[in-house]
Amino acid sequence: MRLRLPSWTATLTWKSACFIVLMCCSLAAVLGVLVHVEVTRQTVATAREKALGKLTDASRAYEAGEVLPPETGLDPAGLPDRLRALALSGQRGTLVAQDGGRQLMWAAAPADGKALATAVDYGQSARTITGLDNAIIGSSVLAIGGTLLFGAFAVTRVTRRLHQTATVARRITQGDLDARVGDPRTKDPSRHQDEVATVAAALDTMAGSLQTKLQREQRFTADVAHELRTPLTGLQAASELLPEGRATELVQERVRTMRQLTEDLLEISRLDSGSEVVETDLHQLGRLAHRVVRASGTDTEVVVVRDAHVETDRRRLERVLGNLVANAHKHGRAPVVVTVDGPVVTVRDHGDGYPEYLVSHGPQRFRTGGGSKGHGLGLTIAVGQAEVIGAGLVFRQAEPTEDGAGGAEAVLTLVEARLPSGDGRLP
Repeated sequence: MRLRLPSWTATLTWKSACFIVLMCCSLAAVLGVLVHVEVTRQTVATAREKALGKLTDASRAYEAGEVLPPETGLDPAGLPDRLRALALSGQRGTLVAQDGGRQLMWAAAPADGKALATAVDYGQSARTITGLDNAIIGSSVLAIGGTLLFGAFAVTRVTRRLHQTATVARRITQGDLDARVGDPRTKDPSRHQDEVATVAAALDTMAGSLQTKLQREQRFTADVAHELRTPLTGLQAASELLPEGRATELVQERVRTMRQLTEDLLEISRLDSGSEVVETDLHQLGRLAHRVVRASGTDTEVVVVRDAHVETDRRRLERVLGNLVANAHKHGRAPVVVTVDGPVVTVRDHGDGYPEYLVSHGPQRFRTGGGSKGHGLGLTIAVGQAEVIGAGLVFRQAEPTEDGAGGAEAVLTLVEARLPSGDGRLP
């Protein structure tokens, strides 16, 4: 199985910290090794030179028959075997070895078939090297810690700005076109811009252009709908004066369709502008669902599993439920069932289900599936009104029943109201 690392290891801060630590450790290791090798070489060379000098004096004294210097003798007991063998072979040499808990630098040379050897204390030199190694390790740890803290501070400043830019981008995606990053580096021309500031400036420019374009489209839609309302009202009044007949019925039907489309466009333009005012009150959800079904004039079954009270805008909620019921009858098949289960209302039909694009991306304006009649604004208005009243609206495919029938489900989730103590009845 592949090992999965925690999610926080994917952050830029973590990766930068790992990179800084790795580079600092590598640099400290390289410099530490170089310093250790060079100091050790010099220390050993100094001790070897001192031991060889003492050995030269001892050789002269031995040849002159004089007293040998301290810690000097023929085949002394502590002389390492390797160095003894080297001296007996006729060569001079040095070697560091332990003798009685002491570190000594031995030097030996041949003398009448024996090994003339002398020793120089190497303990101080070894302690110097050990102290240097400890100092290198300590300073490396401090340097790595300081560099890591400074690097984390610098990287956190960058990642904080990136998170701010990402947050603004998500707000724009959710419809808040007034959101801007507002990086101060983009407002002062005298300051040099880094990459994060460049991205922030590009995002702000894109948001401004998008907002301007959408506002123009909203104004255009609203203006067209307003301009069409007056002539369509007159056209509808004139169609009522036409003599009865099939041609008159067709004209009146088309006029009604045009008027409904105009009203839908006006409603969508108001929803897009965000100027809607919500008037909330306490309502019994089951009773409201029955009223919507009666007003629709359709053969729709209402099932109340558990009734609930919700504080919402009744007109907008009725608009949402009415559009869902109308869509179920127009694009689905009977039976259509409205189920109230607490603050959740489900509208289900037994047709072919929603198109895949609608389930994945939500309803799209002026798009209907399967060549169905209508202009495709009903579900768009339902989604917009649901957002206004703070309700969640989800479209999904219904679970098949025992007879294999599928269908489409629209699930509207509201917030259940807490009733004060009493009978809980509403007027």
